[in-house]
Amino acid sequence: MKWTVRVIQGLLVVGYLLFGFMKLSANPMQVEAFNDVYGYGTGFMFVVGAIEVISAIGLLIGYWKKNLVPIFSGVLTVVMAGAVFTHIQAGQGFAVAMTPFILLILAVALFLGQRKMAVTTKTV
Repeated sequence: MKWTVRVIQGLLVVGYLLFGFMKLSANPMQVEAFNDVYGYGTGFMFVVGAIEVISAIGLLIGYWKKNLVPIFSGVLTVVMAGAVFTHIQAGQGFAVAMTPFILLILAVALFLGQRKMAVTTKTV
């Protein structure tokens, strides 16, 4: 269980650093998606990008400070739930929403797995 949680944590760190930097660097594809497809402003894109990068850094620090992992994986769970909802509301269907849905499942698994490891460690 311990290694599964760490691998998921590492995948999320890399993924959210990349996705967050794409938003923060105003990638034309991201700007078009946020403005034209989803109807959000560019400012909201920067906020989401900052949340993703900060959460990825928090998960990275979580390798040494275990109590940070549930906080940042919880934040990412909320962000990805919003992303899935946004994709479906924009009429893109579940096929396009699959990537954020997978990231949502991984964030939830990390949240629950880290909490389970914390409970197991405290009772031993």
